[in-house]
Amino acid sequence: MPSKHRYKKYVEGGYYHVYNRGVAKQEIFLNSQDFKVFLKYIKEALTEPKIEKVEFSLRGRTFRAVPRPVKHFQEEIVLIAYCLMPNHFHFLLKQNKKDSMISFMRSLITRYVNYFNKKYDRVGPLLQGRYKAILITQDNYLLHLTRYIHLNPTEFTKNLIKTYSSYADYLGLRRTTWIKPGTILKFFDSKAIPEIIKINTYKDFVENYRKDSKQVLGELALE
Repeated sequence: MPSKHRYKKYVEGGYYHVYNRGVAKQEIFLNSQDFKVFLKYIKEALTEPKIEKVEFSLRGRTFRAVPRPVKHFQEEIVLIAYCLMPNHFHFLLKQNKKDSMISFMRSLITRYVNYFNKKYDRVGPLLQGRYKAILITQDNYLLHLTRYIHLNPTEFTKNLIKTYSSYADYLGLRRTTWIKPGTILKFFDSKAIPEIIKINTYKDFVENYRKDSKQVLGELALE
């Protein structure tokens, strides 16, 4: 079963359902640019940084300098699935070090809130307190959690492929280097989980499985 401890249960090599939403359930992504900026920040955090010099002018002279690098977590965080909704987000991730998730989330959220507040000329917190993080300890819950995450946008659209989520990567329609669906897709090769013995593809599991994953997951779903 999933851990009942939502906070501060940090385990090296642990898998977590991480989520949060806007203050008073307000929207945190107001347009496509906001979604893309958030994804850009995730990409920069989970890929090897490219250090390139930039030019700037001062007192009539041109200089080249290396900008301050963005902190990256390529060796510390494995992002398995995600979904961004107008007023909240979901991640399924694995942290390779005990405190990796803390640093990753702090860096990501700080960057995005700074961007959002500057863009919309606002101050104060954007999200509803600290992010929630639930430790997942069973393969069955990992599997159903990805289904729940990828079905989240159905209240807004029937075309799951065009959502801001990792679903297209799971179907092989897109290859995002910083998304690692193999952890979940391997279940469909080995048929290690009894529930999917008769299910051939991940797409069939997500879109046609007879059970409601939200009921299976219980407290793992966003309240």
